[in-house]
Amino acid sequence: MPKDCRHQPPCPSADSADRQAARVVSHHFEQGWALLCNGVLQFDDTGGLLPDGKIVASYRALLRALPTSR
Repeated sequence: MPKDCRHQPPCPSADSADRQAARVVSHHFEQGWALLCNGVLQFDDTGGLLPDGKIVASYRALLRALPTSR
């Protein structure tokens, strides 16, 4: 639990597997990111930046264009 979190139930810590379940404290739709209660910067592509500067890779599946038939 983040030390300043007052949510009930408490938000998961930034180093836990479910860190994305923390509540949003600031959202910037126009820039594509949100700051979570646990200090994680969550990006719209599902990637993130942890408070210690480590990068969390995006897990969004990339869609491939299907070949068109003629």
